[in-house]
Amino acid sequence: MSRHGPLAAVAAATVFSVGGTRLSVIAIPWLVLTLTGSPVLTGLVGFAELLPYVLVKALSGPLIDRLGARRVAIWSDGLSTIAVLLVPLSFWLGWLSVWALLPAVAVIGALRAPADTAKQALTPDIAKLCAVPLERVTGIMGASDRLAGTLGAAAGAALIGFIGPVPALLVNALGFAMSGIILAVGVPPAGVAGAAGATGPAPAGYVTAFRDGWGVLRRDPVLVSLVIMIACTNLFDQAYAIVLLPVWVKTSGLDVAWVGILLATFSGGAIAGAAIAAAIGSRLPRLIVYTVGFICAGPVPYVLLALSVPLPVVIGVFVFSGFAAGFINPIIGAILFERIPGPMVGRVIALVGALAWTLMPFGGLYAGVLVESSNIQTGLLVSAALYFLATLAPVFVPSFRQMNRQPVAAQ
Repeated sequence: MSRHGPLAAVAAATVFSVGGTRLSVIAIPWLVLTLTGSPVLTGLVGFAELLPYVLVKALSGPLIDRLGARRVAIWSDGLSTIAVLLVPLSFWLGWLSVWALLPAVAVIGALRAPADTAKQALTPDIAKLCAVPLERVTGIMGASDRLAGTLGAAAGAALIGFIGPVPALLVNALGFAMSGIILAVGVPPAGVAGAAGATGPAPAGYVTAFRDGWGVLRRDPVLVSLVIMIACTNLFDQAYAIVLLPVWVKTSGLDVAWVGILLATFSGGAIAGAAIAAAIGSRLPRLIVYTVGFICAGPVPYVLLALSVPLPVVIGVFVFSGFAAGFINPIIGAILFERIPGPMVGRVIALVGALAWTLMPFGGLYAGVLVESSNIQTGLLVSAALYFLATLAPVFVPSFRQMNRQPVAAQ
């Protein structure tokens, strides 16, 4: 195996798992919106998936540190494959309805949480194994995530339009299966985050491990500020992906393929941004790039859609917004792994991820109620204004000024 083999394996696994998930993010809301015509029910399905995702993610950290990130990721991807397959199976048996879909997506969300967290927890040790800077690993992972979003959105929307949203979920299941296989083959079981003997003895007990992880997070003002801000922006990102964008496409008289085209356009720009961040991220002024990236990623596209500008202009601005957004996750990832002690990566990353996603289950419900009580233009403009207020946090909150590069946390 080449020196960079483990990094390539984790990046490829991310492309398969996230790409499949991005397909389901289009397929399931579009299915509900088509069957019911209700933005509120569409948001409710998103809530049913994300609430267990957040809860399981928060609780999975000590298990990842004890059992090993690699093992947890592989097993979770395998179980997710089975869970996703149950949705088209129920459809073919004539059992699928909105109310049957709710527990199904809840199980999918609960299984996806530890898989996502475990893959992220592998980052610092993958950097050590491959002997590359942390910013480069987080940049490559960010680019992989964006690439998955582009492929999943574009191919997924086309596939949904061709064979329907439910059968298209088979591709989501295949993505999870491929992710688990690639991790099992491409990442060595020794020397990775949480592996037995790799980062010290296993935690003495679950409660103690959870409490220790919470203490690390609570005492770090930079991590606390990041979590609060990202939780707010994630609320509006979820509102956009689950309700605002599909409703805008539908009310504009466009085909479902345009949901995928716009998401893929944004993600395509983000791939370029993340690739540049991987190459020169260590030399960039973090605070400025982070703040501008968020402003371009959220409020700008929302206002653009609300103003109903021509589609060529929308596509051009989405490429620019995605490019700016591509710098965000590599910066966040580098900050996290610099500030978290090596033996506690799994539990602290799990808590950070869960808290950052805390408001996301309510994003679809918020957008559904807002759009049904007014219209899609109002929903977009209100969300843009609130998103913009959240992006001003780095300007006014002093702790954000400590985002500059720090020595990597003790391993």
